[in-house]
Amino acid sequence: MDAKEVEKLLNEVKIGDTSVDKALEILKNFPYTDLGFARIDHHREMRTGYPEIIYCAGKSIDQVREIFRVMSEKENNVIGTRANQEMFESVKSISHDAVFYPMARIISLQKKKPKTPESRIAIITAGTSDMPVAEEAAITAELLGNKVAGIHRLVDKLPDIRNCRVVIVIAGMEGALASVVGGLIDKPVIAVPTSVGYGANFGGISALLAMLTSCSTGVTVVNIDNGFGAGFAASMINKIE
Repeated sequence: MDAKEVEKLLNEVKIGDTSVDKALEILKNFPYTDLGFARIDHHREMRTGYPEIIYCAGKSIDQVREIFRVMSEKENNVIGTRANQEMFESVKSISHDAVFYPMARIISLQKKKPKTPESRIAIITAGTSDMPVAEEAAITAELLGNKVAGIHRLVDKLPDIRNCRVVIVIAGMEGALASVVGGLIDKPVIAVPTSVGYGANFGGISALLAMLTSCSTGVTVVNIDNGFGAGFAASMINKIE
């Protein structure tokens, strides 16, 4: 339930279209539902404009399904990250509208369409091996109501990149791409180091350190392989009015 829905309910009570008892019943589990193993925050969308996100890794299939069930009953959009096929099949059993993005490892259940700004988010990868993280960032940004442009050849696409409001750069190995892009454009860059690379890459730490020590201004860095975090942050920037 977001601010507009609460306002609509209160106005219905004010003009007599909805009784106080019915309104209390609707708000009974507001702002959260206690499932025992998790408390579902229904108030988050009203506070931040974004619904609660489910981090599925480490949760059982039954727990993921139950969280999706409760959130969908409240007519919330639901995004489950780091999910697998078995979790999706379980969620699909309670809602045929659920969608799974295998490469991004995201389950989505959309009950209402978010407002989409005209400005775009560019997502640039260093190579095919970084695509799973890029997909996580792209799908996250799209599900949060953004237009996303995927860029594969940097030099040829510079005019397109400069027309975007925020740029996500995803790279493993030495992580140099973020500095390169940051030096070519005047837009904020969100850099995502990936764990792609040989042994001395240390599971993405070398790329992380390279991005953190970038001399290019306007480069902000999220954690290793955190495509979701980059997509969410880019969405918040893109929707600033």
